[in-house]
Amino acid sequence: MSLLRACAQPLTKAAFARPVAAAVRGVSSDVKAPTETRSKEPSEIAPIPPKDVTTADVISGAPSQLRHRVVRIYQPTRNTMQSGGAKTTHWRIDFDILPGGGRWENPLMGWASSADYMQGTRISFSSKDDAVHFAEKQGWDYYVQHPHVKRIPPKNYAENYVYKPNKLRIARTK
Repeated sequence: MSLLRACAQPLTKAAFARPVAAAVRGVSSDVKAPTETRSKEPSEIAPIPPKDVTTADVISGAPSQLRHRVVRIYQPTRNTMQSGGAKTTHWRIDFDILPGGGRWENPLMGWASSADYMQGTRISFSSKDDAVHFAEKQGWDYYVQHPHVKRIPPKNYAENYVYKPNKLRIARTK
């Protein structure tokens, strides 16, 4: 007899015996359901006291120079080279230029350089509230620059040919 058959036979016998034994035990015992002895008193759940928000720079180990930086929260404009407005729904955080931030021009290449290592950092968020919350969590001073929405009035091509008194319609030279 193989090892597989030797293991399979005790399993099948035990599997059939369990439901029968459980059914017999349920019929033969007259055990009543336990009654609840505790009295139900209305207990008030104490709310968790609000904790002070720990700024992330304490935990992250960021340098102390970043603690009170001024950042600008804004919504970037649409790319003028493309007609779609795909990336205009995001909000962005940019660091302001430090006063006396050590700006200079590279004498060899003429590139503009700066001692501010956070100047080139841009962080994107899906909403303005997320960006504001992140800036508060980091301990940064911020200001929100709201986007200027230009209203474009709807125009029809047919309006070019509508008669308007005292106005020259279309001037043709030939």
